[in-house]
Amino acid sequence: MRTAIAALAFAVSFATAAQADATKDCHVGSYRLSNGTAVDVAPADGDNLRWRLWNGETGLLKKQADGTWTSTLGWTGKPDGKTVSFSDCAKGEITFGKETGQRIAFDVQNATFDSNGVKLAGRLVMPKGSGKVPVVVLIHGSEHDSALDFYSLQRMFPAQGIGAFVFDKRGTGISGGTYTQDFNVLADDDIAAVAEARKLAGARAGRVGYQGGSEAGWVIPIAANKSPVDFAIIGFGLAVTVLEEDQQSVALDMKFHGHSAEDTNKALELARAGEAIVETRSLDGYDKFDALRQKYKNEPWYKDVHGDFLWFVLPLDKKQMEAATKQFDFHTPFRYEPMPTLRASTTPQLWILGGDDLEAPSAETSKRIKLLIADGKDYTLAVYPGAEHGMTEYELSPKGERLSTHFVAGYFQMMADFIRKGRIGDHYGKAEITQPHAR
Repeated sequence: MRTAIAALAFAVSFATAAQADATKDCHVGSYRLSNGTAVDVAPADGDNLRWRLWNGETGLLKKQADGTWTSTLGWTGKPDGKTVSFSDCAKGEITFGKETGQRIAFDVQNATFDSNGVKLAGRLVMPKGSGKVPVVVLIHGSEHDSALDFYSLQRMFPAQGIGAFVFDKRGTGISGGTYTQDFNVLADDDIAAVAEARKLAGARAGRVGYQGGSEAGWVIPIAANKSPVDFAIIGFGLAVTVLEEDQQSVALDMKFHGHSAEDTNKALELARAGEAIVETRSLDGYDKFDALRQKYKNEPWYKDVHGDFLWFVLPLDKKQMEAATKQFDFHTPFRYEPMPTLRASTTPQLWILGGDDLEAPSAETSKRIKLLIADGKDYTLAVYPGAEHGMTEYELSPKGERLSTHFVAGYFQMMADFIRKGRIGDHYGKAEITQPHAR
């Protein structure tokens, strides 16, 4: 089964994103605790909130009848023993377990900017002060959610002395335009966002670059090649095509469930037939796909086939498939080859991958980034064994479902170090790090 954390990969595009009523809750913010650490409180689904610590710990907050909030571990739903309470909104105070804290004040500028005739809504969040600081522009995955509402890094980085620019990508939140997965269009939007961030930050802007996950792994390098930046950070992204992503996801599913090479080949045959329908948005291949489903549906491995987007079409009959294909018009470049772009890049890049990522399997991407490093590219690779999409670790439920428990140790600090210095140290939790030879 898939992770309980909402994936940022391609498949999310096919689902209607849940809206969080808590987005307007005045408790959303970052707080400096009495022990010196910072805790971020962000909207979550429904009336809930989610807290995150810089060390990777996180939990879901649910409001109780007495006005306090109880926490559950990660995305597991299990109580973690933490109770949280907030003062009235004007005071901006928090009690987080045994620690008290105060909301951190930032310099915030909201803005609307243009990208090829589309109005996009953004926000620059800076640490208080007048000195120069690095600024990171936060880039989206394939989700439909509003980044302005949901991206906690827009506060977590400023709480560490780093400016952050966040924006709703086209067709989401309060930005204009139509949702798309056209990588070149999105890259142009990202370039416009960097320009707006530089303008708003003015003399305070130091190093400026990108951070993003999943789909951003295809988009950010394109943007950086078109218009140079000082750095690029890509989490749980891919150096393979979208179609290869789905096939590798299917193969990894088979491996994790202990199926044979023969069964894996059958699953991949089924996957290619389903992918053809998604790619072409045509039912010309439906009969072939359906014949394979009927052929294999009673085999033990069939229930374990998921893939990155194959799962969406796998249960649909012909009428449902015809209706569903109308949703696929996102201009997704299924056969875009990222390696030429990555070879041409002159931007220092940090790639952070999860060894157990089922949404964006990391083995081939890791291999390719290592080859680029060997060829002299200024890339750094960090692979976290046991981590999944979103850079979380997990436990298995009695039903075999992945339940995310926390973000991997060192993940946030690694990104902050790269933003500040363009390089990282040798130790960040369990990360297996490959440094560029020049270092």
